[in-house]
Amino acid sequence: MTGNVVIITSPSGGGKGTLIKEVLKNVPNIGYSVSLTTRPQRPGEVDGVDYNFVSRAAFEDFKARGEFLEFAEVHGNLYGTSLTVTEKLTAAGRDVILEIDVQGAAEVLAKMPDAISIFILPPSFEALAQRLTARATEGPAELALRLRNSFDEVNRYTEFKYVVVNDNLTAAVKRLQSIIVGQRQLRTRQTVSIRDILNSFDMAKKAYVQDSSKKYG
Repeated sequence: MTGNVVIITSPSGGGKGTLIKEVLKNVPNIGYSVSLTTRPQRPGEVDGVDYNFVSRAAFEDFKARGEFLEFAEVHGNLYGTSLTVTEKLTAAGRDVILEIDVQGAAEVLAKMPDAISIFILPPSFEALAQRLTARATEGPAELALRLRNSFDEVNRYTEFKYVVVNDNLTAAVKRLQSIIVGQRQLRTRQTVSIRDILNSFDMAKKAYVQDSSKKYG
């Protein structure tokens, strides 16, 4: 059985990265597709873990070879999801999280309408602005751009199947995990295990019938 593709997005500063890190620690059999980006590496970020940081030329070369599941320009920087990494993880039966913006999410959903789509919504604009300001990773101009873009981004929540309000980290992580684990319980996602269980009942039934016929036949 192939794994689920889990799309998680939010406005910049919505906290999706923090939530995803907690999910990866707590939920078994789940992977993360590390995106490629041309944006500068922030203090504390690890290349190949948080993002694969590449030049614009390298990004364009990757795109020309058709190696992106999706790509988009966001806040003046390019971001893209590797098709190969995503397919490798899901083929191994693992769910894979795609941490992408609303543009990229729309592109993936057009190709994979059965993907699990989750929008992380901040509790208020004030909370979002405070988080972005507190992390101090953007200059004044970029901070203003991200806040300005958030007005349109939050209104695209209707394009997603699930919405998680990130008002409290612990509670939001539990909500996010429940969605991912819950999707694994769908009947259509358990055909192999259900078949094996039913086979055991068929074998037990045959043995029961044979034993009964010996006793009462």
